[in-house]
Amino acid sequence: MTTGSPWFRPANGPASEPIPADAYAPAEPHAPAEPHGGSGTYVSPEPYVSPEPYVSPEPYVSPESYAPTEPYASPEPYPYEEPAPHAGVTQEGPYEPPYRPRGAEGAPQSGLDRTMPLQAVEEHAEPAVAPPAGPGRAERRRAAKGGRGRTRGSAGSSPPPPSAPEGRPLTRVEARRAARAAKESVGVVASRVVGELFITFGVVMLLFVTYQLWWTNVLAGQATDRAKEQIEDTWSKGGASGAESAFEPGEGFAIMYIPKLDVVVPIAEGISKTKVLDKGMVGHYGAGKLKTAMPSDKEGNFAVAGHRNTHGEPFRYINQLKPGDPIVVETRNAYYTYEMASILPQTSPSNVSVIDPVPKQSGFKGPGRYITLTTCTPEFTSTYRMIVWGKLVEERPRSEGKPQALVG
Repeated sequence: MTTGSPWFRPANGPASEPIPADAYAPAEPHAPAEPHGGSGTYVSPEPYVSPEPYVSPEPYVSPESYAPTEPYASPEPYPYEEPAPHAGVTQEGPYEPPYRPRGAEGAPQSGLDRTMPLQAVEEHAEPAVAPPAGPGRAERRRAAKGGRGRTRGSAGSSPPPPSAPEGRPLTRVEARRAARAAKESVGVVASRVVGELFITFGVVMLLFVTYQLWWTNVLAGQATDRAKEQIEDTWSKGGASGAESAFEPGEGFAIMYIPKLDVVVPIAEGISKTKVLDKGMVGHYGAGKLKTAMPSDKEGNFAVAGHRNTHGEPFRYINQLKPGDPIVVETRNAYYTYEMASILPQTSPSNVSVIDPVPKQSGFKGPGRYITLTTCTPEFTSTYRMIVWGKLVEERPRSEGKPQALVG
């Protein structure tokens, strides 16, 4: 408020007169503020100009390939001098080390500070590493004796040969020790020889088994084919007439057929292992006390033998024959058809009664025309004998053709 206001009233007096409206001069129009520089008039700032566009720097170029520098040469050993005892150094005072090793550039090798307190220096220092302990007295003695003395844990093992430092040849003593250490012991040589003998024995046994189980069958198959061709050629030359007579040992005179087992095998005179059985043929008991009848005889037992395993193994599966299965024998003049009657699975080799004219264990009650097949059992052994008996059911001349058992 001013004193001229009609509302102003002095505290102890009458109110003042009102001040006329034209008592005040009008104010000058507002002038804009002067810009910095004081030109007196307002100057608008210059228009905004965008900066230069961003230019990416040049692509990164890798430096030239690293070239190895000269090999590092260790500096000369730093001369060490025994420091003088320090007096008046406490944990609170600065620590002045008497000796600080330096590298090739002269810089301290550790990060210690001369102004570091003693306690901090001791905490900052790296722990000392004790040098590795060398061999004990016992080890040195054993090494000097060439490894003759060994501990229990190393029994049977030879110590490594001594080696000279790099760049220095072995001395005479060291060379002798190395030669003794490298020399194989008698036990090692003996074990190696025994191992080689066992390997050789195993290879020989494997070859022998292969020969017995496979190659003998191949050879026997070839031999039986030749024997069968020879028998048929003899029959063709001599004709189908004429009486059957005795034959020489090893001479083939008949052919046996077992249709169920798909067996076709020549029959030769005698049971010689080398001349008859090992050649894959069936042998006829026809000499000495074991002489048996021929198929053409009007009465008797025609007994034959054959291998069950190896050398053609013609009788390997005769244990599968059942009563009534046919067994046919072809001779120069006729076909003789037998039917399987009974089997004896196992008997002693000395039981020759199985080939008697009337075998006791065959079940036959009286004389007749029989056939007996004998072979070894169990398989791959010759401990016992297996016997199969049959009875003649048909005699058919060859001129009339093959019997029904072979045709069917």
